[in-house]
Amino acid sequence: MVISAATFFACNLKPKKNTIPTKEIVKVQTGSWGDQGDGTYINPILNADYPDSDIEQVGDTYYMITSKQHMSPGMPILESKDMVNWTNVGHVFNSLSWAPEYNWDRMNGYSFGVWAGDFAYHEGTWYCYQIDYQHGLMVSTAKDIKGPWSKPIFMLSKSKVLDDPAVFWDEETHKAYVIVNTAGKQKGANNTIEGNENRIYEMSWDGTKILDEGKLVYTGMGAEAAKIYKIDGVWYIFLAQWTIGDKSTKPGVKNPKNDRKQIVLRSKESIYGPYEVKTVLEKGTVFNNRSASQGALMQAPDKSWWYMHQLIQNDDIPFQGRPQCLEPVNWVDGWPIIGVDEDNDGIGEPVKQHKKPIEGYPISAPSSDDDFSSAKLGLQWEWNHNPRNSHWSLTERKGWLRLKASKVLPNKKGYGPNINEWTNNDGSDSDFWRASNTLSQRIMGITTGTAVAKFDISGMKPHQLAGFVRYGGVFNLLGIEVDAHGKKHLFYMNPMAEKVTGPELTGNDLYVKTSNNSNQATYEYSFDGKDFKSFGPTFTIAFGKWTGDRLGFFSWNEKEDAGYIDVDWFTYDYDGPKATNKE
Repeated sequence: MVISAATFFACNLKPKKNTIPTKEIVKVQTGSWGDQGDGTYINPILNADYPDSDIEQVGDTYYMITSKQHMSPGMPILESKDMVNWTNVGHVFNSLSWAPEYNWDRMNGYSFGVWAGDFAYHEGTWYCYQIDYQHGLMVSTAKDIKGPWSKPIFMLSKSKVLDDPAVFWDEETHKAYVIVNTAGKQKGANNTIEGNENRIYEMSWDGTKILDEGKLVYTGMGAEAAKIYKIDGVWYIFLAQWTIGDKSTKPGVKNPKNDRKQIVLRSKESIYGPYEVKTVLEKGTVFNNRSASQGALMQAPDKSWWYMHQLIQNDDIPFQGRPQCLEPVNWVDGWPIIGVDEDNDGIGEPVKQHKKPIEGYPISAPSSDDDFSSAKLGLQWEWNHNPRNSHWSLTERKGWLRLKASKVLPNKKGYGPNINEWTNNDGSDSDFWRASNTLSQRIMGITTGTAVAKFDISGMKPHQLAGFVRYGGVFNLLGIEVDAHGKKHLFYMNPMAEKVTGPELTGNDLYVKTSNNSNQATYEYSFDGKDFKSFGPTFTIAFGKWTGDRLGFFSWNEKEDAGYIDVDWFTYDYDGPKATNKE
C-alpha cells in the first residue's frame, strides 16, 4: 500500500543471517518511466505486465485491478494516492478455484482464467466482475479491499458472453446494469454490422443476478472493454475498437498495420441510447506503433479528469507485457478527448511526459525484492497455475522459500498448454510448461534490469531440475540438474528444451544473476555472490501466451516427487521507480 512519508523513510527490512544486507530505506530511485521526482511523470507510469486495468476511487485512494490469465493468485489489486505511484494490495482470487484446468495437476488453462474485469464499490461492498472465456460471467465480493473475497458467483454462461464486463448502479432510478461483449454468440441474421455485439443487462441491486435477456447497444469490429459513466446526466460508454487493415494474422498476433482505438458512445436520453459515437484516443508518435486503448476514467481532487489505459502488443517490443499509461482528459463539446491532439484531427494521442495530477506523495512502486522472512508470500509473486500447496513452504526453514519438486505432468492431451491462437507452438510440449509450482514476478520496463537470487541446493535429489527462470511467451532456464548418481551439474535450457550442461557443483550455495539490455538477456552464476561467471548464450526474451517476461524459480523431477531447493533472497534492480536501500 502507499504509506506516509515518515513511515516510508523509516521502514526497515527484517535482518537475518546470510541474507540481503540489512537496509534502511533512505531515498527513492527514478528512471526512464514513472514518477520523475520533479512533479512530472513519464509514460508508462506502470511499465510492467499489468493489463486490462479498471480503477475505482474510494475517498482519496485509487484502486486498480488488472488481469493475469492462468496466474495464481488471480486479479492483482493495486492502490495509489496520486494515480502515478502504485503499490500492491492483494488479489481478488486466492486461487483459480472454479475449474480443474487451473490446478497444478492439470496446468492446461494457459491464457484463460482471469481476463479483463470491472471493479466497483457500492453501499459498503467491493465487487469484482470478470468473464472466464471458458466458463462465463462471475462476480466476487468483499467488505474489505484486502479480503476475504467471496467465491465467484456465476451470472451468465459462456454460451452467451465472451469477455469484458462493466457495471453501473444508477442511484436516480435504483437500477443496476452490466454491459458485456457477447461477440457473435447471440448475433442474429438481422444484424449485418461486422464485429462484436455489446449488450446491457439489468441486474439485481445487490449486483449478483441477471434480471433480463439483455439489450444490444453497439456492434463494432473488435469492440470490447466497455466502461459505463454517467456525468452531469449524460451517459457515456467507453469502448476499445480495432481498426483492422491487415487480416493476415490471427487475433492477438502482433501486426503494426492494425490499430486499436478508444471510442466513446454518448447519449443524453438513456443508458440504452440512442448513442452518438466518437473516437477519442489513438496511437500517436511517442510509442511507435503501439496501439493505445482500454482503461478507466478518473477524477482528481481539483476536478480535472484523467484516463489510465494500456499499450497493446502489436509491435516488436512488448516483451514486458501490456503496461499502463496515464493521460490528461480535456472535455471538448461534451466529449472526453484523451491525451493531446498532436495532429489536430479532434482525436487525442498519448503523452510521453506530463505534470502529475496530484502532488505531495512519495515515489513508490510494486514490491520486487524479497528476503522471504515473512510468514506469507509477497504480493508481487504469482504461481504458474494453482500451486501444489504441500510442495512449497516459508516455514519449514524460516527465512527461506522452499520449493519441493513434483514429478512433471505427462505430455498428453489434458495436460499443459494447448496449441491455439493464444499460445505459440515453440516449445509448448516442453517439461517446463507442465511443471507445477513455478513462482515468478513481472519484469519492469524495457531498457535494463538485473535480478540476483541465492539458492541452497543441498536438498536436491536424483532426476531433479531446479533454479532460475525467465519466461513469458518463451522460457530460458539456468539451474541445477541432478543425475541418477546424485551428481549435480549446472545447466542452461532454451525455449525448445535444449540443454547445455556446465560444471559439476559440489558446494551447497549457488547465486544466479540475470540481466537484460532491452530484449537481450544473459545468465551468470557464482559460488560466493561476488565472482560471477557467464553461462549460456545471450537470448531473446519475448511476449507470448498473452504474458510479458517474468523472473522467478522452478523445481521439478523427471521421475518422482523428490528433492527441494531453498531460496534465501531475491533482488531486482531496474530502470524505473523503486525504493532504493542503503547498506
